[in-house]
Amino acid sequence: MPTPVIITCAVTGSVHTPTMSPHLPITPDQIAEQAIAAAEAGAAILHLHARDPQTGRPTPDPDVFMRFLPRIKQATDAVVNISTGGGMPMTVAQRMEAAVRAAPEMASCNMGTMNFGLFQALDRWSDWHHAWEPDFLEASRDFVFKNTFADIEALHADLAEARGTRFEYECYDVGHLYTLAHFVDRGIATPPLFLQFCLGILGGIGADPDNLMTLKRTADKLFGTNYQFSVLGVGRHQIPLTTMAAAMGGNVRVGLEDNLFLDKGVLAESNAQQVRRIRQVLEGLGRPVATPSEARAMLALKGGDRVAF
Repeated sequence: MPTPVIITCAVTGSVHTPTMSPHLPITPDQIAEQAIAAAEAGAAILHLHARDPQTGRPTPDPDVFMRFLPRIKQATDAVVNISTGGGMPMTVAQRMEAAVRAAPEMASCNMGTMNFGLFQALDRWSDWHHAWEPDFLEASRDFVFKNTFADIEALHADLAEARGTRFEYECYDVGHLYTLAHFVDRGIATPPLFLQFCLGILGGIGADPDNLMTLKRTADKLFGTNYQFSVLGVGRHQIPLTTMAAAMGGNVRVGLEDNLFLDKGVLAESNAQQVRRIRQVLEGLGRPVATPSEARAMLALKGGDRVAF
């Protein structure tokens, strides 16, 4: 039987702003509703950020997370993956707070310090809903997304060791794989690894098939068979690169964090709509969609009964 494909849905993120789409979930109710619908459509993992309910600005506040995490857990069996990437200008300590409090089955772990440019979006919109939006995007011109060796060590100590949380290792460039190999060699990161190849962010590796092949070959060389990989493609690259990932035997990530559109010029009305789109692709390729239970077994997760929400 073909290996099941894990669909991750990144529900809201910290990249897009409210002006860019009326369908971007902002409030705890909206995030919960869209996350639950995405799980019902076939997402086994829900990758979650939080936003200020009044302004839509990304927030690290654990109290805001706790307004939607229990509701999602009660309504679905999906694996909850809490971002530790946060957003500008959060400190690393702030970015970790929600995951430390909630002790989820999974959290993201970004594998290197990098530029993370969002300012190019300023040319596409002009009538902003909130004053913070253009300033937020412009600030990325001089923003360093900090993920040092010490930061990665702290994540593993506070989440993996202390709370049994495993990671979605977000790799935005080839060097990030070598950094992860360093942590594997030290016994800090332990297989089975779940690698998220992130292609298309300005400051990271470009979104093209050759780069995806390079990431996969490098992961094979460094980790052998002790890993699962998933792929996200930013914007219009979402479906082409996730389709390629599925054809290569990998897993996929979709969602409004990574891409606001369903087709060229057509906004996605929900996260579930994107999940259904990639599910159609997977079924056309003969790849079964993993259930949350299958995802837990593939990634050696602790189980939804051992979280703190």
